[in-house]
Order: sequence, then C-alpha cells, then structure tokens
Amino acid sequence: MSFPRFIFPVYIYVILLLVLSGCGDLDPSSEDKRPPVDSGTIGPSVGQIAPEFSLFDTLGNPVTMSVELTGADGIVLYFTMWCPICDSHMSHMRSQIIPKFPDVKFFIIDFVSGTVELSRKAQEENGYTDLTVLVDNTQEVQETLYDATMGTTVVIDNTGIVRMNEDYKDGVKLTETLTALP
Repeated sequence: MSFPRFIFPVYIYVILLLVLSGCGDLDPSSEDKRPPVDSGTIGPSVGQIAPEFSLFDTLGNPVTMSVELTGADGIVLYFTMWCPICDSHMSHMRSQIIPKFPDVKFFIIDFVSGTVELSRKAQEENGYTDLTVLVDNTQEVQETLYDATMGTTVVIDNTGIVRMNEDYKDGVKLTETLTALP
C-alpha cells in the first residue's frame, strides 16, 4: 500500500501535535511552585534543617556535616556521576566559584562508583584531586537525605539550614546563594 507523498508530513505534524498537547504548560515561569516547608523540620528543601550525614572521603577519612560546618560560612554538596555534564559543572565551579568563596567548603559526592577505592580512581582519572570527594556508596545521602540526582547542588549555611537544593545550571544561582549566606 502506498500513501501519497503529501500525506506523510501530515502524519508527522499530527503526531507532533499530539505529543506536545500532552506536555501541559509550554510557557513555564521561573516561579518556584514547590510547596512551602515548615521551618524547624529536618529535610532537603530550602528552609529546612539539613539532614546530618557522615561519609568517607576518597582517602578514607570520615567527613561529618556538623563538624565541617564549624568555622565555615557553609558547605556546598555537588552530586556527580563523572559524566561530561558533571565534569563541565565541576570545572566551572572549580575555576569560577570556589575561588570567590574561600570560607565555604565544597564537597563532590560520588554516588555511583561504589567503593572508596573506585571513587578515588574516578577522582584521579577525571583530574579532581584538588577537591574533596565524598563516597556515598549506599546512595543514602543522595537519595534518602537530599533527594538528589546527577548535578544536584545543595548549599547548607553555617547554622545548618538548606539554602539551595537544585540542579546546577550556569553557577549564577549558586553564586547568589553563597553571596547571601549569613
């Protein structure tokens, strides 16, 4: 069975129209539509008390959030999978953001390698031995505590309050958040 040539583009347009009509709001705003959180509760959302965590770094040293916040303006957690996108984010952060905030501690969290040894190998192979990489081999910090995924960036101020928890974009929001730390 053969269709006339003009019919095929019509099918493409109809399918495209059906797909796009299922997308809902095609004109998104920049308004944050997440539900408000109760201050004083523990959780990963902005305004909540950051969940405490302890992980090992790639040298086998324990790192605990509350200890790291002592004497710091805050901490930044960046969740990586060592992919090209993460490399681009971490490179930008290392060259453009970290130098501007010497009193903030930056931690890369590897939640995919599985062991301290494999995480250290990934860290070395990707050229990030100048940054502290934490190993989340059970993915508890990534999934359970911070509801994070590849590229999620979390800022916790020196009082333990989450100030940002979103995907890294261009570093503008991260810089604004760090500048506004108490």
